[in-house]
Amino acid sequence: MSKKTFKGGLSTLLGEAPVKKAGRPKTQTKIVTKSSEEGTKEGEIRATFIIKVEEVDKIKAIAFNEGVLIKDIIGEFLRAGIERYEKSRGVVNIKPKAEKPFKL
Repeated sequence: MSKKTFKGGLSTLLGEAPVKKAGRPKTQTKIVTKSSEEGTKEGEIRATFIIKVEEVDKIKAIAFNEGVLIKDIIGEFLRAGIERYEKSRGVVNIKPKAEKPFKL
């Protein structure tokens, strides 16, 4: 005899149609060229940084208190830091990335 699992909830047992999630459907118009861009908006990229636990806890608390996303708080901090850097040392010029050579 096979074992049955009831992961779908009560509606699955009763045979009801699944309920669609409310809200705007996800739209992806961005062309993803790197795995770090998956699930991000235009002009965004996923990055990983190592920072102290206390700083992460404070960023989370600020985001909670302000009612915004953690990424928005970090973005605001980064913009302010870059602006402060450029005021004291001049505009940061971004070097174009070298293309990878074609291999046969």
